[in-house]
Amino acid sequence: MDLPAHKPLDELLAAARGGDARRRDELFAACRSYLGVVARAQIETWLRAKVDASDLIQQTMLEAHRDFDRFTGQTDQEWLAWLRRIMAHNAADFVRRYKSTAKRSANRERSMVRTGDQSTYLFEPAAAVDSPSQQLIRADRQLALTDALAQLSADHQEVILLRNVQRLPFNEIAERMGRSRPAVQMLWMRALKKLEESLAGRDPSWCAVDSAALRAARGRADDC
Repeated sequence: MDLPAHKPLDELLAAARGGDARRRDELFAACRSYLGVVARAQIETWLRAKVDASDLIQQTMLEAHRDFDRFTGQTDQEWLAWLRRIMAHNAADFVRRYKSTAKRSANRERSMVRTGDQSTYLFEPAAAVDSPSQQLIRADRQLALTDALAQLSADHQEVILLRNVQRLPFNEIAERMGRSRPAVQMLWMRALKKLEESLAGRDPSWCAVDSAALRAARGRADDC
């Protein structure tokens, strides 16, 4: 399946801030897959049965549309960071609302939470500040990667999110996915290969860099 083609994010952002309503719609459409990945990373696995990531995406998009004129950043990276901050705030609200509901219906909820999962109640949204490596990744590349990720199977998406986004060790990923560690490692390597194939049709000038990074990642399959 071909990946969606978008105009460069900085061009869409500039046009949208200049009052072009069509480019503004394109800007938000271009960021939907990206927000989907962020939403799934924000919501702990145990909570996904109760919170639909699409609800979190929709709420974030609505608020970003409403407050668009309040965005004061100048770059596409600042735009994505602004969206992530809105998402993090909404994710925290979802968790607080769930906890409040759970307290009022503790008896019903007790059977829905696996024994040993109590530590997952310590959910905190991911930091809104980028690491230096994230700051070096162009916003357009981030969108291309998340568009490609959205084309993968659910299991391939899950293992990449757990390993590469949440940076969990393979033993914990295996427990969460109900598989053995070797099976999870193999799934992860296949998922990275599929992601690389999905990106193969992109601009070679930067796809080659990402392919090298993916190959290096596969080479670290035995790490932790």
